[in-house]
Amino acid sequence: MVGNILAGVAQAAGASHRIRSGADRHGEKWYSGKFGRALMDSRELNRREFVRITTTAATAAAAGMAVASGSAAPTDRGDPTKTRSYNENMEYRRLGRTNLWLSAIGLGGHWKKIPYEYNTPEFKKNRREVIAACLDHGINYVDACWDHEVIAYGEAIKGRRDEIYFGYSFGAHESRFPEWGGSLQKMKEGFEMGLKAGGLDYVDLWRITMHEQTSRSNTEKEIEIAMEALEWAKRTGKARFTGVSSHDRNWITEAVAKYPQLEVIVTPYTAGSKRAPQGSMFEAFEKYDVGFIGIKPFASGAVFKSRGMPDAPTKEEDDRRARLVLRYVLSCPQLTTAIPGLITVDQVKNAALAIIERRKEDLSASEQAEVQEIADHMWKNLPHDYGWLRQWEWV
Repeated sequence: MVGNILAGVAQAAGASHRIRSGADRHGEKWYSGKFGRALMDSRELNRREFVRITTTAATAAAAGMAVASGSAAPTDRGDPTKTRSYNENMEYRRLGRTNLWLSAIGLGGHWKKIPYEYNTPEFKKNRREVIAACLDHGINYVDACWDHEVIAYGEAIKGRRDEIYFGYSFGAHESRFPEWGGSLQKMKEGFEMGLKAGGLDYVDLWRITMHEQTSRSNTEKEIEIAMEALEWAKRTGKARFTGVSSHDRNWITEAVAKYPQLEVIVTPYTAGSKRAPQGSMFEAFEKYDVGFIGIKPFASGAVFKSRGMPDAPTKEEDDRRARLVLRYVLSCPQLTTAIPGLITVDQVKNAALAIIERRKEDLSASEQAEVQEIADHMWKNLPHDYGWLRQWEWV
C-alpha cells in the first residue's frame, strides 16, 4: 500500500526515478535534509534522481500512510526544516511516531578515551566544545544514559537547551537495580532526582536502561513498573516521549507490540550488522512505527586501528573508517540516528563529513569491500566485555 502511494505521488509530481534492484523489500521511511531523501519499501532511490521529487510529493505521501498495526499513523509528520538546530548539510530522520526529526548522527553519552578526568574544568570545557560543535553542524540529539552523563551533559547544554533533543536515563536509579526498579514510587523519585542533578526541567526522551537481556534479568513486575513510570512521566509532561534501552531482540520485538509506551528503542547496530532475512526485529519497528536509535556503531573502538585513541598516528585511517562505518549503518532504513561517542571537535567534524559524503553518493563497490574488512577487523578485536556484540550480526 505504502509503495503504491509513494509511486503514485512521485508520478503525479512528474518524477521519473529508478528503484535500485536487490535491496531490502520491507518497510518504508522518509528521510530529509537539504534535498530530501526517501526509501520506498526499504529500497533506496538513487540520490541524484530523487532530487526531482518535490517536497509537496513527500508531504502528500506522508499524509496517506498508516501504521500496519491497524492504528493510523499521525498525518502531520512535521517539517524537518523546523527541527532543532537544523542545518542544510545534515540529514534528518523521523523518530517513529514521536514525529521528532533527529539528525542522522547524534552524540552518544559515553566518552571513552577522553584525556581528562571527569568533572574537572578541562573535562567540562571539552564537553561544552563538543556540544557546541554538534549544534553548529546540525547534530541535534544527545543521549545521556548514566547518572554522570546526565550531570555532564545537563551542564554542557546550559543556555542551549532549546537547540537540542535530550535523551535521558538516570541508569543507576532505574530498572537494573531492584531497589529502584521494583517500586513505581522509587522509579519516579529516581527520575526526578536525575532531572534535578542535570538541571533539567524536562527531557525529550526518557529511555529507561533495562538489563541487556531484559527477559532473563528483569522480572515481569519490574518491566510493568517501568512501563507505568514511562506513562507517568509522559502524562505529567516531564518526558515528551518514552522508550527503553535493551539488547534483547526477542523481548524488544514482543514488547513494542505489547506496550504503547515504547515509542523509541535504543539498541545496537554495528559495522557488521545486517537485517535478518526472516524474523527481523525491524518488522515490529515498521509495524508499530517505532523510532530506532543505534548504539555501538564503532563497537567500543574495535573498528579502529588505534581502538579509538584521539590523535593517534593512524588518525587519518581511523577517520576514514569512522566515516565509512557511519555511512554503512545509515544505509539501514529503520535507523533514525546512530550515536557514537565523540570526544573531540575534530571527531564531530569528521562525523558531519560522513553525512556530506553519504548524500553525495552511495558506498561504491570498493568502499563496501572496505566496510566488510572493517567489520571483520571489528569482530576479531572486540574488547572482552563486548563479545556479546557478535550476536548483532543479524538483526
